[in-house]
Amino acid sequence: MPLFWKAYTSDTTSFIDRLKANKPSLEEEQRRGRALLWDKRIDRDAQAEYSDAKVAQQPYVYQTDH
Repeated sequence: MPLFWKAYTSDTTSFIDRLKANKPSLEEEQRRGRALLWDKRIDRDAQAEYSDAKVAQQPYVYQTDH
């Protein structure tokens, strides 16, 4: 191993590093965007009611009961 060995950095990592350097608010914007859709509290009682109310699907969905 050479004395002045430099660790490999992929093109993707370099791109992300440059993107974060050019736009420092990027990570905060990502967190706010994630909070809009994903970081929510789940109502366990409502989820249980939804799963209890599900109707089983027929084996062949286009088959009628006639």
